[in-house]
Amino acid sequence: MRILGIDYGDVRTGIAISDPMQMIATGLKTINTKDMNVLIEEIKLIIKEYNPEKIIIGYPKNMNGTVGPRAEKTDMFINELSTHTNLPVIRWDERLSSVMAHKTLHEKGKSPSRNKDSVDRIAACYILQSYLG
Repeated sequence: MRILGIDYGDVRTGIAISDPMQMIATGLKTINTKDMNVLIEEIKLIIKEYNPEKIIIGYPKNMNGTVGPRAEKTDMFINELSTHTNLPVIRWDERLSSVMAHKTLHEKGKSPSRNKDSVDRIAACYILQSYLG
């Protein structure tokens, strides 16, 4: 069974999926919307296609480990997502996932500021891959 990885954002949400053996995370897409209902409908389509057993969502803790306003927004999204998908949703520490995504793009000679969709998709991969181990 596969696992879905999500890097949730106000405007862009990165999506990744594991292979059936749950060893490798692959970026699927970045969903560009501010509308939570549209985002959830897009995620439901991905769930229908890939049939994951659970969802791993990046949980934005502060560097000192505390929970701030961004994590509270993520909690609201998790509650909505759980209600609409009936899948277990696991919060996963996402600290430095965006930093790693920026570094990956730099190493490929690409500008993160010109490839924002890629940053979110790559961050979702890092989140999911760290969960997979």
